[in-house]
Amino acid sequence: MATLLYRLGRGSFRRRKLVVALWLVVLVALGGAAVAFKGATTNDFALPGTESQRALDALAREFPAASGATGTIVVAAPEGKTLTDPSFAAAIKGLVKEAASLPGVVGAVDPYSAQALTPDGRYALIQVQFDKRADEVTEEERAAYEESGQAALDSGVQVEHGGEVMSSPPEVGGTEAIGVVIALVVLLITFGSLVAAGMTMLNALIGVGAGMAGLFALTSVIELNSTAPILALMLGLAVGIDYSLFITSRHRQHLTEGLDPEEAAGRSVGTAGSAVVFAGITVIIALAGLSVVNIPFLTAMGLAAAGTVAVAVLVAVTLLPALLGFARLRVLPRKARTELAAASGAGPHGAGPHGAATHAAEHAAVEHAGKHASGEVAAADSPGAGKHEKPVKEAFGFRWARLIIKLRVPVIILGILGLGLLAIPAKDMRLSLPDPSQAAEGTPARAAADLISEGFGPGFNGRLALVVATDSPEQTGAAVQKVNQALAGTPNLVAVAPPNLSPDRQTALLGIIPKDGPTAASTETLVHDVRDRTAGIDGADVSLTGQTAIGIDVSEKLSHALPIYLALVVGLSVLLLMLVFRSILVPLKAAAGFLLTVGTTFGITVWIFQEGHLADLVGVSTPGPLVSFLPILLIGILFGLAMDYEVFLVSRMREDFVHGEGAQEAVVSGMGHGARVVTAAALIMTSVFAGFVLIDDPTIKSVGFALALGVAVDAFIVRMTIVPAVISLFGRAAWWLPRWLNRILPNVDIEGEKLREHLAEAPEKELEKV
Repeated sequence: MATLLYRLGRGSFRRRKLVVALWLVVLVALGGAAVAFKGATTNDFALPGTESQRALDALAREFPAASGATGTIVVAAPEGKTLTDPSFAAAIKGLVKEAASLPGVVGAVDPYSAQALTPDGRYALIQVQFDKRADEVTEEERAAYEESGQAALDSGVQVEHGGEVMSSPPEVGGTEAIGVVIALVVLLITFGSLVAAGMTMLNALIGVGAGMAGLFALTSVIELNSTAPILALMLGLAVGIDYSLFITSRHRQHLTEGLDPEEAAGRSVGTAGSAVVFAGITVIIALAGLSVVNIPFLTAMGLAAAGTVAVAVLVAVTLLPALLGFARLRVLPRKARTELAAASGAGPHGAGPHGAATHAAEHAAVEHAGKHASGEVAAADSPGAGKHEKPVKEAFGFRWARLIIKLRVPVIILGILGLGLLAIPAKDMRLSLPDPSQAAEGTPARAAADLISEGFGPGFNGRLALVVATDSPEQTGAAVQKVNQALAGTPNLVAVAPPNLSPDRQTALLGIIPKDGPTAASTETLVHDVRDRTAGIDGADVSLTGQTAIGIDVSEKLSHALPIYLALVVGLSVLLLMLVFRSILVPLKAAAGFLLTVGTTFGITVWIFQEGHLADLVGVSTPGPLVSFLPILLIGILFGLAMDYEVFLVSRMREDFVHGEGAQEAVVSGMGHGARVVTAAALIMTSVFAGFVLIDDPTIKSVGFALALGVAVDAFIVRMTIVPAVISLFGRAAWWLPRWLNRILPNVDIEGEKLREHLAEAPEKELEKV
């Protein structure tokens, strides 16, 4: 693979104008397709095979009028007054007529005739029935619904619009761009070159633009959850910048070693590009593996993010070397370019004579200037330096590695115990789907949910629907009576509403009002109790549904799938790293470190978002259960990113050990050469993910926070602290692999060992091939 990527990198560098032109054509074409074919995303969390979904399907078939989205208009009289006052009553009846005539609405229920008033007469609920699902309601229909009731407002009552129909897709504004700006600053500090930083960012933005455009173009033919595009954007930006950073850093290193820019680009794509391809494949496999859970919306979400990552990898190994061809020596710091110009007699951009002597001078100058600027050579090596000059201070990565090796036992103990303690809250993790009562403050859905809780109690925000179907109206009536008898005295049950019958009177729809809100543990218990108590009614098909029941079904299925998926991911990590490092202990150590990262991330996220500690710092107004798909999604994404840092750091350790360095020296060398780039990559990825914490939507906020935290913990605590300590403790045993296993395992050659051997044996022949 390394040799193939080497040729691809050199080819892209040499034909840079064609490569850039092709990518621009692709970007424009995908952008046009996105504009032409973009469809609506959905907030539907359908789960085929569950009782709640079967009930919804039955309603759509037998009771179509009740299968569409519902809206709930909440009306409240001023304090000290009631809605039975004639002026208020007239205004509310007018609101009912107005709501019934709205586009997309099939009817609205008068709260006076339905007795949907509180005992004190101050609050009322107007149920509005739409003719289509919530995700099919148009923005114009939703806006008309939200703007209704102006006359009632003028009469002096408070009017809030809520219900399923108000669940609109989360919006991406400008706040998340803060993370991108921070990433650009980190690139500037890392590279010391505006050209290198800007080129790396441009490459990532083109990749994420192409990926997102392609994704939106597909929304006309596939059903995509509204969270999926934001997740794809979040992940595409992060990995796109990181992958470009890795290759650009290796390219600069090759320039300082005296390589021609074209050769440097080819080798950087062949070596660092191999690691990028491997890391990208692991992320793609982990995300595509979400399909094993067999939940359609999660499968689509994983494949959408995987597609964006695939585009980021393709851009990194093709477009980036082409951009490097335009930048040439401008990717180096100004000081390096100045010394190069002085040594070669060329301009600061590397243009000048191309004779062999000039190239030799250029290579020598670049090598000296780059190493001097990075602090990797002694100042005594500088031209004119005296023999008594002190050496340049050693890079931080080398000093950090030596400190970790010296204190490796306490570092391992403290690291494992500390992360273990932080993971403790994860044992109390609860999952649910998004709930209006947890929406951002100030949104219409949140205002309506708060007013409902204030007047009627939190259970009215989590109403359930019990569907009773038989073969005749008489059987349905008898079954409804049995249901009411079976549910009498059920804990956490406030009331069972009178049945609403289908036109043929064979299907009845009963409203179930819980005591507590949709995400409360008592409501989950009530769902199971209702199902257990109504399961034995003869001659009737009784099923429970509603948004609350659907959320509970989805959460339970995901909870059951989580251990299986975690075992799959951990097993995959051991196998992949065994191929890369030709070792038994290193992959097992990496998998254990990944489990520490996941546990700590879950624990801290639960502590803040569910239990409410320090919640104000991240803008969480109402703590509650984590969104159902967060844990399994987090495992898939963090797995790929953790393997990324593991490969980048540990592959250099293995390379140096194989080439004759001692076990401890190899750890120091690997950390010394990789720490700076991994630190920059982790800061960039953390910044990009953290930028999404600023979005008001609680689902996106929790996903962004968990990913930012997970990357920071894995990179700085696990990979750059615990990993070198453990490998140094293992010593030579870290790189042991049984001979029989070594023979049967394919050699993926991530670090391009075969490429280096081939170039060393026949460099001229290789150049002719390219």
